[in-house]
Formats: sequence, structure tokens, C-alpha cells
Amino acid sequence: MKNFIKLFSIFTLLFIVSCSDNDEIYEPEVMSISDLINTSSNYTFLAYALDKTDLSKVLDGSDKYTLLAPSNMAFRDFLMNNGFQSIDDIPVDLLKQVLLNHVMIDVLEYRDIESGYYSTVATSDSSSTPLSMYIEQINMRVTINGAARITQGNVRATNGIVHAVNAVIPIPTVVTFVTSDYNLANLRTALTRNDLTVNYVNILSTQTESAPAPFTVFAPTDQAFFNLLTELNYQSLSDIDEPTLRATLNHHVIAESNALSTDLSDNLELTTLGGKITANVTGGATITDGNNRVSKITAVDIQANNGVIHVIDKVILPN
Repeated sequence: MKNFIKLFSIFTLLFIVSCSDNDEIYEPEVMSISDLINTSSNYTFLAYALDKTDLSKVLDGSDKYTLLAPSNMAFRDFLMNNGFQSIDDIPVDLLKQVLLNHVMIDVLEYRDIESGYYSTVATSDSSSTPLSMYIEQINMRVTINGAARITQGNVRATNGIVHAVNAVIPIPTVVTFVTSDYNLANLRTALTRNDLTVNYVNILSTQTESAPAPFTVFAPTDQAFFNLLTELNYQSLSDIDEPTLRATLNHHVIAESNALSTDLSDNLELTTLGGKITANVTGGATITDGNNRVSKITAVDIQANNGVIHVIDKVILPN
């Protein structure tokens, strides 16, 4: 009998250990998201910020949310990097926007996180639509907007779930998505080539209160760039001369416009930084350049704070 009890105890211990992975945390769901944050010594900055913006009431209700929770260290780094002495120094509207950028509607389990774009509860300054968030998941390592990483997942609450993150997630510009989305690596390389006479990163980081923001960006995939090199008989992007590359990139950007997919129509002429292109929607949204080359729009309405991105499968070329 004693041996049986001993074996049973060992089996129970092994079962508990086997359930300790991020994907299998089974705390009793007795507290709301707000209660979890308020009772944890690791989230005193977050708790104070949520109270200051009245968002703690939202996260204490019955609606289901996913909260990506920055630790105290993450908030300290955010304050230092942005020139704030304390959370009280952050304008309330900005603080609220930052916090909402950490919240998604409904429950997203850690095991269900896949690479791609998700909508947050925050809204873009350049439109009334929710801000997008790019999540990259590689071997269960989850990175958000290229800056924050989930360090503990699946802390469950009565009204949702909390995932701890090691940095405050930046409010995205269109540059944020180009630099963090691994499917846009060639576009990133093109935009940052050191011989360009235009600093696209600085321009496309402009916030909506200043021209030429907001922006509509048609972003070619990596495969689109590979196909372009074959089409032009080049070995690499570095083979394209600077004036041609600059003119090509200009044809992918519309200034002072946050054109959503619902704003497109057949035979709609669009004026980019480089010239005219034409949008059509019948049979699927497309862009036609001045060479009658047709690019299919494969993903729409990736919303940044200063503009929107639509992904295309062919590079737009100048005449």
C-alpha cells in the first residue's frame, strides 16, 4: 500500500510538471484581467496606467479580451526611451492609445498564435479603423511589431487571457510593418539602400499631424521582387541603378491619403509619388502601372497609425 501511495504521488507530481508549459497553464479562473494586474507586483506601472486612463474598468467587465501585459521593467524602458520621468508625464490620450495597442478583442490562446496581422482595440490617427499588429511566431517564440516578445503566456482570467511581454509595444507606423514582416524583407532592403537620395524611412515615419502623412503603401512581397529580378534579368537589387530604384519605390506610395480597400473602384486613377497608376476591383483588386503590368492585391487594410499598407504580388514599375 505504501508503494502504491508513493507511486501515485510521483505520478501526480509528473502530471503537474507536464502542465507547466506556457501553453498549458491551468490557474483557477477566479479573477478578472484587471484583478490579475492589480494583484501582481510585476505590473504596478501597468496597473497605475490602466487606472489613470479608466481602462481598468473595461478589463474588469464581462467582455472577453486578450491583454499583452508589459512588465515594470518594460515600462521603465519605455519611459526612459521616450523622455518621460513617470507615467504622469505621458499625455493621457497618448497613454490610452499605447495601452489599447496591447489589447485584442476575444481570447487568443498562446498555442493559437500564428504569424500574421491582428487587430487591436486602438484606432489609427489617420482613419477610424483599428490599428493592426504584426505577430511573428517561430518555433513558439512570439514577437510583436518587431519589438516586444511574449515571455509568459496563458494567464487566464474570468474575462479573457493575459500574455506577459518584455517591452511596451510601439504604436506602428507603416515602417514598423515593413521592418517587422519577414515577407517584406526585400522591400525593406530596397527602402534602406544606402545610395538612395531619398530617406524613405524618415518620410514614411512621419506622423499624421505633418505632411506628407498619411500614406497609402502598396507593398510587394519578397516573391514579387524575385520575379522582378528575373523579368529585368538582374541578379540582385543592388544591380538596379539608384534613379530607377527610386522611381520604382515612388510608384508604391501615395501621400496624404489613407485609402482603404473600400475606397478603391474600377478605373480609379491614383497619383503616387512617382506618377499615375490605376486601381480596379472587378474580379479581384488590382493595380495597373504605366506599362500595363497588373499587380494583384493579396492583402488589404494593414492599418498603421500614419497610413495603410496593401500587399501586392508584382512590383509596380515606372514608364
